[in-house]
Amino acid sequence: MTSWLKAIHIISLVIWCAGLLVLPGLYAQKARVKEKEALYHLQSFTRFAYTSIISPSAFIAVGTGMTLIFVREVFTVWMAMKLAAVGALVLLHVHAGHVIVRVFRPEGRFSTWREHAAAFATLATISAILWLVLAKPLLDVTILPEWMRRPGGLQSFSESMRPI
Repeated sequence: MTSWLKAIHIISLVIWCAGLLVLPGLYAQKARVKEKEALYHLQSFTRFAYTSIISPSAFIAVGTGMTLIFVREVFTVWMAMKLAAVGALVLLHVHAGHVIVRVFRPEGRFSTWREHAAAFATLATISAILWLVLAKPLLDVTILPEWMRRPGGLQSFSESMRPI
């Protein structure tokens, strides 16, 4: 059971990450497409890829990953760091959806530097996740702030952040 779950997790992760790496190139193609019908096909393909392939893969990857945490009982500091990196990947995913809506408006643009920045941010996040999973570094819990090391710490932290 665990091997199948892990295989599904890895396959869905590969599809999700590959999709996030391809999207900036699709956005940038808008500037090169002049014909209205070709632009419509590019927009249609980009939205289809995001909503029908990349997003479901992300959902499956996160779901199987969370299940594996509990099945394998992996409650370590490196796993918490990995989850933070996956959270960053989710934010990049949500941002990609926002960019799709913006870039394909009539006045929408996506410059080359943004294409490179988006690809670099995605690649850096994927690399961090891979490093954490493969290296499983022995991180000391004391590197975390005190409020993160005790039950109820988030509540006391959020109360200290409230304006008086």
